[in-house]
Amino acid sequence: MKVCIIVDDYVPNSTKAAAKMMHELGVEFVKRGNAVTVVTPDPTIGSAQEIAHLDGVTVCRFRTGKIKNTSKIIRLVNEMLLSFNAWKSYKNYFKEEPHDLIVFLSPSIFWSGLVEKLKTLWRAPSYLLLRDFFPQWVIDSGILREQSLVAKFLRYFEKANYRSADMIALQSPKNIEWFSATNSTDTPVGLLYNWTSDTPVIDKRDKYRKRHGLQDKVVFFYGGNVGHAQDMGNIVRLAKNMRAEKKAHFVIAGKGDEFELVQQAKDDECLSNLTLLPPVPQNEYRLMLSEFDIGMFTLHRDHKTHNFPGKLLAYMAQGIPILGSVNVGNDLKEVLENAKAGFVTINGQDDVLLENAYKLMDEMLRKSMGLNSNQLLHDVFSVQTAADTILAFYQKQQDKR
Repeated sequence: MKVCIIVDDYVPNSTKAAAKMMHELGVEFVKRGNAVTVVTPDPTIGSAQEIAHLDGVTVCRFRTGKIKNTSKIIRLVNEMLLSFNAWKSYKNYFKEEPHDLIVFLSPSIFWSGLVEKLKTLWRAPSYLLLRDFFPQWVIDSGILREQSLVAKFLRYFEKANYRSADMIALQSPKNIEWFSATNSTDTPVGLLYNWTSDTPVIDKRDKYRKRHGLQDKVVFFYGGNVGHAQDMGNIVRLAKNMRAEKKAHFVIAGKGDEFELVQQAKDDECLSNLTLLPPVPQNEYRLMLSEFDIGMFTLHRDHKTHNFPGKLLAYMAQGIPILGSVNVGNDLKEVLENAKAGFVTINGQDDVLLENAYKLMDEMLRKSMGLNSNQLLHDVFSVQTAADTILAFYQKQQDKR
């Protein structure tokens, strides 16, 4: 079987968890004897198309404008052109290389044009991995008004994305409840948790601890997008409230539209217990995790949807406990706390978040929760389970024919 994966960000150039997840999925399909092609934009290539091979996966990159870490207007225009540019760059390739299954990731919401063309050309079913509800989260955050022309414009493409799928896979039971209650679509909806194939990194050099003078510290680490959707002020407030604990230190590594805000807050509050770093490649990111003690995540309190940040998978793979903050009703709290893999607080309950952070200063508790964190990964969030689910969908589609 030949599988086509469509994603707006991919390794090795990307440090995003989603890019790594999609590569791991592709590699798992290859291990099972399938041929895999990834179609992905890349603003850095010099020609309209560039084909490479990575771990048995054929990667078809097409040239596009920047869609990451740029202004919202530029990003919107360039994302709107994704399907057009992909088809323009690889039309002949697509005609010569038919595939049996299309797997595409949202975000972005602008893949429907390409997916519909490929479905018609190949007579292949499509499987949408819906990992983020856009534009819902920007509406929840107050960036857009629900009834604005821009919101309605984005809703049009969001709905088109759903219509182009033969199955929509969401990342938690609460997400399925919310989606079913707020969206009218004839496309079947199913559950597919995020996944990883990682194993713990063992490294005794303490490279990052030595570089930043953290040898005797308990390090709370956040890695990934430093943006509005995450509400990075949440971690800044925790660092401020925990200044009295001299052994605690916070490290944030990433980039996004709130990076400068975090830097300014660090300077204004004189937070010597907070280190802010730029993003690093995946191998360096995993090395950081091998040295640090606690993995952190934060989600904006105004979200109505229930995101599952991909960074949690790396924390689990490394076997470290998790300290998180979520919006009300997010079932991620139940998943992590039932497994005793960490503590999850409702965003805005700063006193509870502080209390939980102090609990994790205890080394024995960190060790036990870290073991539970790793076990949860193997039980629920494996790439093998993800591949099984998607291939079962494909087989069901074939049985209907």
